[in-house]
Amino acid sequence: MPEITPSISKNELICTETPGDPCGMIVFGASGDLTKRKLLSSLFALYTQELLSEKFYFIGCGRKDISDGEYRKTCQDILAEDCKEPSRCEDFLSRIYFINGDYGDPSFYKSIKIKVADLDKKNNVDGNHIFYLSVPPQIYPVIVQNLCSSGLSCKENKDLVQKVRLIVEKPFGRNLNSAKELNNIILRCFDESQVYRIDHYLGKETVQNILMFRFANAIFEPVWNLQYIDHVQITIAESLGIEHRGGYYDQSGAVRDMFQNHMLGMLSLVAMEPPASFEANHIRNEKVKLLECIRPLDLDAWSRNIVTGQYAAGQIDGKDVCGYKDEEGITEDSTTETFIAAKMYIDNWRWKSVPFYLRTGKRMKKKVTEIAVSFKNVPHSMFSCFGIDELPANVLILKIQPNEGIELSFQAKRPGSKMCISTLRMNFNYADLFGTRAPEAYQRLLLDCMTGDQTLFIRQDDVEVCWSLVTPLLEKWKTEKMTPFTYPAGVESFSQADALIQNDGKKWRKL
Repeated sequence: MPEITPSISKNELICTETPGDPCGMIVFGASGDLTKRKLLSSLFALYTQELLSEKFYFIGCGRKDISDGEYRKTCQDILAEDCKEPSRCEDFLSRIYFINGDYGDPSFYKSIKIKVADLDKKNNVDGNHIFYLSVPPQIYPVIVQNLCSSGLSCKENKDLVQKVRLIVEKPFGRNLNSAKELNNIILRCFDESQVYRIDHYLGKETVQNILMFRFANAIFEPVWNLQYIDHVQITIAESLGIEHRGGYYDQSGAVRDMFQNHMLGMLSLVAMEPPASFEANHIRNEKVKLLECIRPLDLDAWSRNIVTGQYAAGQIDGKDVCGYKDEEGITEDSTTETFIAAKMYIDNWRWKSVPFYLRTGKRMKKKVTEIAVSFKNVPHSMFSCFGIDELPANVLILKIQPNEGIELSFQAKRPGSKMCISTLRMNFNYADLFGTRAPEAYQRLLLDCMTGDQTLFIRQDDVEVCWSLVTPLLEKWKTEKMTPFTYPAGVESFSQADALIQNDGKKWRKL
């Protein structure tokens, strides 16, 4: 298919970035996987881009009994590939400290409070603190309540309350009741304006670009409705299995791990009504309104509207991989789903009767995350006299990973005979157009938290509406002991998932 690559001139760029405020970041679980893989490298990237305040400092909190120097050496090893200038790396590492203790011990938080006060004075930080929960979710309540009882949450201090922020990683509960319980615990100790529930998918450039694309371009918003759009497909396919997360994943599954949060989050952005402004609560209000319009899933006909699967042994990139039940930590009788596909409807004026097809799965053929908006065919083909009764539909694809960008397919004449018609693709990706890959999502989210911007973070009511949609499904599966279909690792799809969309005369997009 011929491809048209767009270009951009420097004078067309409108780009503003606000550096982070002076602050201290206190990370619980600082020796864990997330800190090693994402947080440290993202903070260092902000530092090299001069978006990290010169007064910034980092305190790692964990159970390991190690010194500041030992923890800095660990951080240095993690950042080895990123540290091109030794002096800059040394300066960044000098801002890092470590405190060890038991998360349930009040004396641990007294030590943190003393250390924070000392570093605030040393770095001239005026009470701006970010507490990051990078720990298993069952420990969230323990840490939150101790931050409150030690006075570190500052909820009752009107002068400091907006300077103290709490970042909470998913999962935000396991069902609606547990999500409400967790939110109640957090909101007894922190104000909602202090809480930043993080979904890293919302930090990806192309996900953010949904808002720009829809609401900054007059040519798209008028056709963004049931009159012109036939259907929407949202795909998160992963070629990886569960890796080392067997214990967690077998208690979670695809619905809790991906569908309830990432997928519904992307659905809300692509389908929500225009907000009054690009202000955080205006955007978050419209997201929640949209989620409240999603039609409850028809549980009596779940096999027609919802399909689950579990991967078996197969091949990925020519290499043999084991099935889910052969993964470490998984029992032979596990019925945990590693794939889910669902057809959903939004009951409002904009989207009534437009199907949204969502699918996510592990051990699929490729790693692909995208949103594909398929427009309706032209109402009448004037080319039928040439044997062309139906033209391919226009499709707009928001490519989220691995190659972030946007693609639009449309029909045009090619050089040649009078009726030489072809589908062309207008395609741009960040790497080609801007000469660099899109930044890591955590860079965006950490910087937003430092500047007090909650736009890309999840609000309490958002979490609870999403859980209200999937909890009845999870309860029905548990009651009826639902068994997922089996699919071989390395496939693009499988027959039962295909039937869900083929029954409507449509096909899943190729991965």
